[in-house]
Amino acid sequence: MATERHHFELAKGINGLDKIVLRESRGRSAEVYLYGSHVTSWKNENGEELLHLSSKAIFKPPKPIRGGIPLCFPQFSNFGTLESHGFARNRIWEVEANPPPLPLNSCSSAFVDLILRPTEDDLKIWPNNFEFRLRIALGTEGELTLTSRIRNTNSDGKPFTFTFAYHTYFSVSDISEVRVEGLETLDYLDNLKDRERFTEQGDAITFESEVDKIYLSTPTKIAILDHEKKRTFVIRKDGLADAVVWNPWDKKSKTISDLGDEDYKHMLCVEAAAIERPITLKPGEEWKGRLELSAVPSSYSSGQLDPKKVLE
Repeated sequence: MATERHHFELAKGINGLDKIVLRESRGRSAEVYLYGSHVTSWKNENGEELLHLSSKAIFKPPKPIRGGIPLCFPQFSNFGTLESHGFARNRIWEVEANPPPLPLNSCSSAFVDLILRPTEDDLKIWPNNFEFRLRIALGTEGELTLTSRIRNTNSDGKPFTFTFAYHTYFSVSDISEVRVEGLETLDYLDNLKDRERFTEQGDAITFESEVDKIYLSTPTKIAILDHEKKRTFVIRKDGLADAVVWNPWDKKSKTISDLGDEDYKHMLCVEAAAIERPITLKPGEEWKGRLELSAVPSSYSSGQLDPKKVLE
């Protein structure tokens, strides 16, 4: 039985894990598991799922949930000595009833504030005290906003450094019919070539094989155009200079135990991130990284999808 809260419902999810449900008056919704503060669902007014959740996702701690929007903190991938993507995505977060003030977007119809503090075991592997606050908000137009605030609460005067990503899995109709706009001509690190640095050519990014790239110094807006669904995802980000683009394709998919062999055809990760220049905080300092996702209809222009000039 779901319990009513001011802005959200608390319910039981898969395997009895607690989850938050955000609802908007026209039927749009989002679901967030307290395990990992992990957004697993974002639906439009027609009930269509906009995020991709692996067909083999495992909802059993300590395994992280595959799909949706995993949080990578305090380390992205293997950029450090911790487990890949850090530990925030496989810890139980708490609902914070009275967080420090955060200007609320007047268009938000439902939101929840969550917080993570390190456990004694966390401090053994990453000896830094912190408070990681995350507000997840669903807007009146269906946009989904995640605002992270990470504060250094060390009492010994010690700064700490971290990398970060919102590892968003978007649901797409057919990966071969999708293109990404906004990253043309930028430098990137190719994870398939020992992170060698290259420069993207002038065309939109399309997909016909495995892709795993970290684009550097990226714009605040990126668009994903889904030709078949006539839908454009618009990614707006602040405080996150980089953008990771990933699709494992067929061979890599077969090596990932919690990803279905065919999932790659219907997913694309475009991840707002801070990787090339890690964030350093002195005690008392706070960093904020914001991600806003929206899905808008695409229109045709000269046979091409026009993302309604969303990149302007």
